[in-house]
Amino acid sequence: MSDELQRIMAIDDPYLLLREVTTRLADAQQEVTELARLRRRVVQDLHAQGLSYAQIATKAGLSRGRIHQIRHTGPAPEGAFLGSGAVTVATPLRRDDERGRTVVAVDDVSSGKRLEDLARSYGLTVTSEHVPVSGEIDLNRDGLVVVCGPRMSQDMWNTYAQDPVLRWEKAEDGPWTVVDRLTGTVHRSGQDSDPARPYDIGYLGRLPRPDGKGSLLAIAGIHTQGSLGVVQLLASELNSLWGQVGDRRFSTLVGVEYDSETSEPRSVELVCPLYRHDEETAE
Repeated sequence: MSDELQRIMAIDDPYLLLREVTTRLADAQQEVTELARLRRRVVQDLHAQGLSYAQIATKAGLSRGRIHQIRHTGPAPEGAFLGSGAVTVATPLRRDDERGRTVVAVDDVSSGKRLEDLARSYGLTVTSEHVPVSGEIDLNRDGLVVVCGPRMSQDMWNTYAQDPVLRWEKAEDGPWTVVDRLTGTVHRSGQDSDPARPYDIGYLGRLPRPDGKGSLLAIAGIHTQGSLGVVQLLASELNSLWGQVGDRRFSTLVGVEYDSETSEPRSVELVCPLYRHDEETAE
């Protein structure tokens, strides 16, 4: 029996006991989920290296049937792309100057809800919150996924500025763009082009936290349709993205063709490479 379990069982106050047991059960379930994800990942990695399930079973001291079962059951390894155990999805609040109140954009609501559903489908515990109109948000937390562009939050502006490859800039005629420093390409939204068209650019990156003790997942569109496109890409290509960058820091851009009436993405595609920051900064 662990010391923690003995501590909880010794609690006399029934309400405190109930609270402690509930909290401990939630923590234990997250730990079990992540251990199962890690176990499946190890088996998949070994098999990808050329080992048969029989060889893995022999070396691990388990049956071949058990190894095969692990390979095909439990939470998928690529869920770790979003976080470990628990994730928090943050979407921005906006100021409606005409009505003098704080609102949430419909596209931001959709992006946040779809991210939450995606995370839950991989066995992650999910909470949600808003980036306030002030833009102030505590970024020094594990499992943080922030859907917010640099113009709406100084904290996020500072975070995006850590990207060694992709830079947010305002064009001379006013609209926001994203510049690829390696190629010199300026990526611009179709809304801001002449003639205008239903096309946007979305940013996806894993960037350093301000305290340097971890990373956060950052998502932003030049307009809200770009964020929706990034979320669709995650939903359809998470396994591929995980296979290419794992849990390392990276960034990329997504081109999004969308329905001009509903803002729903019609097609999404990467418009630049998945830039791994450890490789780019080493050059």
